[in-house]
Amino acid sequence: MSSFRGIWVALATPFRSGEVDYPALQGLVSGLLEDGVAGFVVCGTTGEAAALSHDEQLAVLDAVLQWVPPQQVIMGLAGNNLRELLAFQQEVQRRPLAGVLVPAPYYIRPSQQGLEVFFQTVADASSVPVVLYDIPYRTGVRIERETLRRIVRHPNIAAIKDCGGDVETTLALIADGHIEVLTGEDLQIFANLCMGGAGAISASAHVRADLYVRMQREMEANDINAARRTFQRLLPWMQAAFAEPNPAAVKGALALQGLMANELREPMQACSEATLERLRRVLADLEACD
Repeated sequence: MSSFRGIWVALATPFRSGEVDYPALQGLVSGLLEDGVAGFVVCGTTGEAAALSHDEQLAVLDAVLQWVPPQQVIMGLAGNNLRELLAFQQEVQRRPLAGVLVPAPYYIRPSQQGLEVFFQTVADASSVPVVLYDIPYRTGVRIERETLRRIVRHPNIAAIKDCGGDVETTLALIADGHIEVLTGEDLQIFANLCMGGAGAISASAHVRADLYVRMQREMEANDINAARRTFQRLLPWMQAAFAEPNPAAVKGALALQGLMANELREPMQACSEATLERLRRVLADLEACD
């Protein structure tokens, strides 16, 4: 089974004039690989998957797989129509992958039993490891602690992207040892590592990914003070990266660096001029520390 330890980037999807900008995507991926990231989550929330058709999502996945080894690629897999989700899962799994990232079905707010059945069904149908995505503020449903602990005992579920906001649940999952616990809240990366977590699936790691990787390695070397200093250096950027709904500020920062156009698909909006000015200051300060 794949290892999901490390810093994974929740990959943004570049657009230009309304279409996917594949040259920008390739440049983005190449630079992040050079920085040493563990891999990528393609077509997740940061990738604006909800604004992409299934054909577009598969095209983005196929493009990334041309440039990135399969063991470093996780594909987002979300939906509330189980039949359609399973059909798309079959299409996705025709490609070699490290895994699929699956949140609870959004909007319909199933019962705890319904959640167990949903994840068991998806995991049973999966030919690759499943990374469970616990993010109740987007799905509208909370997976209770004991429900979650039962779900992740499934042999095909290998990791969790933890955005549940409950530290006791996080600690229980780490202590149980059934799965690797990756935080999906960037401000919690240092805390996750201190608690014995596996790392992060991070949107803000698009910028200075080398420092995120350094922090992980410092923790692996038990140099907590060095990791804390690295985290504190990144903190102003992490805070600015979520000043507007994700991925607006991340894309704004990448546009300032010349890596993509500052373009999102509606109804998402590009970040404001005030946020862009804040990003200019934060990025300049981040680079000045070198």
